[in-house]
Amino acid sequence: MQSIQKGILQAIPSHAIYLTFHLRPEADAGTAMDALSAILPLVDGARVVLGLGASLVQLVGGGVPGLHDFNGVAGSMVKLPAAPAALWCWCREEQRGELVHQARRLRHAVADAFDLQQTIDAFKVGSGRDLTGYEDGTENPEDAAAIAAAFVQGQGDGLNGSSFVAVQQWQHGFEQFEAMPQAQQDNLIGRRKSDNEELEDAPESAHVKRTAQENFNPEAFVLRRSMPWSEHEHAGLHFVAFGKSFYAFEAQLRRMSGAEDGIVDALFSFSQPLTGAYFWCPPMKDGRLDLRLLRA
Repeated sequence: MQSIQKGILQAIPSHAIYLTFHLRPEADAGTAMDALSAILPLVDGARVVLGLGASLVQLVGGGVPGLHDFNGVAGSMVKLPAAPAALWCWCREEQRGELVHQARRLRHAVADAFDLQQTIDAFKVGSGRDLTGYEDGTENPEDAAAIAAAFVQGQGDGLNGSSFVAVQQWQHGFEQFEAMPQAQQDNLIGRRKSDNEELEDAPESAHVKRTAQENFNPEAFVLRRSMPWSEHEHAGLHFVAFGKSFYAFEAQLRRMSGAEDGIVDALFSFSQPLTGAYFWCPPMKDGRLDLRLLRA
């Protein structure tokens, strides 16, 4: 698909920075669109992936079917914070130094209409592991299945090739986790750390069982592009899931949070989400973001 932001499909980079922005209180549709025009040359969809929040699309009078803010889960038995934002940038590089310049250029380009909300420094661990040592994204769809799960198709120009992304910053309690025996850790995740094999006799609260994508009706496949993060003494996983809609993420989160059957994902025993937000990643056209759906 030529119309996708290719970084969504590409392998996790060695280093990344996630930037989220609020609309400035005085920003209007004109200044917001001017800022977007300024950022377009910096977003190639590969080294920089960009997402738009519902507040921004609404301000400029656009319409993206299916886009809305994250507002938690009705009936959740755990806390699911919401941190909506207007703009999201995923800066991806193999060398740390270039990320500094990428982030600086992006901040300056949108400064007239957007204030920086959060910066998260992320990195790859080994072949793609969480900081707990377990492999992350083992059940990710691949090739044609990844495209089918992550990108809108058959919905018309301006929407085809776009993707909806759910973002959550999870903070781990490493002292709690490391105090558990290895067998308890494995049962919590539902896989053996040693060889990544799924445990058939894992409890129903095991993370793998709570999120088995094929066990939903309809199936709930997402393309995960999560990365570990750290800041001073705090660290965890920055969860990023791309989909053709928000359905798959929401179905999994309902089950994880206990809202579906009263069983809470064991992941919550040592890790907690600090944020939650939804964005729409526009398609590409002729090497630039296709923003035709933002036109009133």
